[in-house]
Amino acid sequence: MSLIGVQSFACGRWVDPGAGAVVIADAATGAPVARVGNAALDTGAMRDYARMTGGPALRQMTFHDRARMLKSLALHLDQHRDALYELSYHTGATLADSRIDIDGGIATVFVIASKGRREMPDDHVYLDGPPEALSRGGSFMGQHVATPLRGVALHINAFNFPVWGMLEKLAPALLAGMPVIVKPASTTSYVTEACVRLMIQSDILPSGAVQLIAGGVGDLMSRLDCQDVVSFTGSAATARHLRSADQLIGASVRFIAEQDSLNASVLGPDAGPGTPEFDLFIREVHRELTVKAGQKCTAIRRIIVPDAHVGPVIAALEAEIAKTRIGAPKLATTGMGALVSSAQKQDVLDGLALLEKEAPRVIGDPARFELDGADPARGAFLPPMVLCCDDPDAARQVHETELFGPVSTVMGYRDTKHAIDLVNRGGGSLVASLITGDPDMAKEVVMGAGAYHGRIYINNRDSMAEATGHGAPLPHMIHGGPGRAGGGEELGGIRGVMHYMQRTAIQGSPDMLSGVGRRWVPGASEITKADHPFTRRFDQLEIGETLHTATREVTSKDIETFAAFTGDRFYAHMDDAAARRNPFFPGRVAHGYLLLSFAAGLFVQPDEGPVLANTGLANLRFLKPVEPGSQLRVRLAVMQKTPRNDEYGEVRWHVTIRDQVDEAVAEYELLTMNAR
Repeated sequence: MSLIGVQSFACGRWVDPGAGAVVIADAATGAPVARVGNAALDTGAMRDYARMTGGPALRQMTFHDRARMLKSLALHLDQHRDALYELSYHTGATLADSRIDIDGGIATVFVIASKGRREMPDDHVYLDGPPEALSRGGSFMGQHVATPLRGVALHINAFNFPVWGMLEKLAPALLAGMPVIVKPASTTSYVTEACVRLMIQSDILPSGAVQLIAGGVGDLMSRLDCQDVVSFTGSAATARHLRSADQLIGASVRFIAEQDSLNASVLGPDAGPGTPEFDLFIREVHRELTVKAGQKCTAIRRIIVPDAHVGPVIAALEAEIAKTRIGAPKLATTGMGALVSSAQKQDVLDGLALLEKEAPRVIGDPARFELDGADPARGAFLPPMVLCCDDPDAARQVHETELFGPVSTVMGYRDTKHAIDLVNRGGGSLVASLITGDPDMAKEVVMGAGAYHGRIYINNRDSMAEATGHGAPLPHMIHGGPGRAGGGEELGGIRGVMHYMQRTAIQGSPDMLSGVGRRWVPGASEITKADHPFTRRFDQLEIGETLHTATREVTSKDIETFAAFTGDRFYAHMDDAAARRNPFFPGRVAHGYLLLSFAAGLFVQPDEGPVLANTGLANLRFLKPVEPGSQLRVRLAVMQKTPRNDEYGEVRWHVTIRDQVDEAVAEYELLTMNAR
């Protein structure tokens, strides 16, 4: 193949690599693949283009608009992933490795898009939690909201996941309404560039939403301010250098880091040889040693097992590793490909020499291993290697030095407290896993190690058929960790979107809060119309539209009939003397669910019409006991509207049930699907 000239995409045009571009080699063959490096890009123009063109275009869209945009983008990439697979082979990745990167990245965009539609409003302001009452009479209230930052997100990504690493950051930023400048690691930037090119060619994104820097970022860091975000994945040394930049500190630029991590996996004492959990543990460790040739930020670096099981674990791992074929990434029989470069291979070998002073190698020999379809002198190949540390309490390097390759260290523990101490010696990690069937041990580990970890993965025979694996960050859950792992967070559903937004406390009257958030707040103005709101379609309903019903008396006979019909004969509804002995009741009272049924009878318009289905209740509270003889009436208000598709949308109604003295006895939110 001809040498790929990796281009940057700046201010809406593609820019060729500069004269000082470096040549990137195929990880498996050593043959030249790409030229990477930029001429002096005008980073000020790039930042301005993002701020003045990309940002306004994105912010003009609602969260739902941007979610639909992301879904379309994911569908487009999914149709063109074969071209990305072909390039990914040059990085040393097998097809299975590439699917984790490429398919996993696309799947992440799908999930973030779906969460945007389901959990965010079809509006421009995100409501963060319920309103807060700030005055006795209810005329002054507070609401936390989030709006997009007005700058650019600079994403500096690592070499090991050139597609997933970009997309898992890109999707939350774009959903938030923030334009992105992507800066991939040069070693695998040709894969990232191809993915960005597909996105640009799709014409799905507005101009300025995404730009790409192939090579160095120049003086871009010095141009950032409080409206910008830097999200970095890579080494702790580089993260420290970047986050200490005077401009970032002086302007309080948001900095998210995901860096070195000495992840551990713990085998529970109950999961000894012969149990399904033991076999699961061996499979998990083997997978983390071999997938992407161990070049994963979440890979298992420390294998922590009961003292009695150290020997059996090493023997089982040796047998499993013996089945793994190492070789050319394109071969169907290859179980582990190459490291990304000869330089990365040398880094692992240098670190290995350091670790072997504390933990002798018991599996794998970097100087002697079988290789299929490749030349060991040209490719960056290493075998899976396992070390064994006999004194993990005295050791230091095995808890502090991350070898970013197929290397892990076995060590024994005496009891659960000792295991927790060893896990925490990592100084803060992205993930720890625990293989056990003992819930008490699981709680003890979470309580003892949770403060040092961004994620704790617990697996056993009950969940292993569906569990995703120790090393798999999921878009629904946060990815990040404290201490050595960088102290940052990514993903986590809408939590990841919030990194690109400013949370602001809004204070004012109920009308002001309703106007800002497009969500009716109790106490705000009501809109009354002659016809019943259930007779109008989704698009015709107005926020704040309110129905006040007639009244209905609750009788003793109603309570007895309801009890007989439902079988709910709780004493507070049937025995007046017993109810009076209860501090919550003045005597015999109506069932709470009887009140809900009566409320529905008061506000429902029964004819066939736009209301298609009642899909549930939310935030139900019973506020005051209802005695026989009480007169109930209902206020029904359109609280919020959320489109679901072209046929129907969700209407959230605020329902308040009041008695004859105008006190609220129950309050809840009713969810219906209404035709458009």
